[in-house]
Amino acid sequence: MPDDLLRPTIGADVDLSVRPWRLMSQAYVAFFGGVIATTVIASLNARRLGVPASGRRLILLTGFAGLVLAAVAIALLTDEVTASSGTRVVIRVIAILTCLVQLRFQQPMDRAFQLRGTEYKSLWGPGLAAVIGCGLLEVVLLALVVIAV
Repeated sequence: MPDDLLRPTIGADVDLSVRPWRLMSQAYVAFFGGVIATTVIASLNARRLGVPASGRRLILLTGFAGLVLAAVAIALLTDEVTASSGTRVVIRVIAILTCLVQLRFQQPMDRAFQLRGTEYKSLWGPGLAAVIGCGLLEVVLLALVVIAV
């Protein structure tokens, strides 16, 4: 009878040659890029970490909920012409909170990665691309919400 204590905890579907990004670096992407950017990065990192499909779906669902919450916030807090700086702060807070929830789904597999003793991959390139590309997409989507309201 095999001992459960000695059973490997890292699943067989984890690619040990792929290095993930640091979890807390994703908070920078959330702050500067918004909910869509942090969701894209969290989803890609979850795949790199070997997070099960159910966890990756929860990351996407959290991102969708964060985007809906941001749209509701901007619809309620924006006057007819411009968004105030308070509205922008609320949108960033929503993005950070979304990121923190998404980090919780990645955390167990990140701990397993840390035990391997391997270095993390740099998030500079993908992070900047997500901040610029996804950030612009989010601005356009939220602007459409303002126009529709």
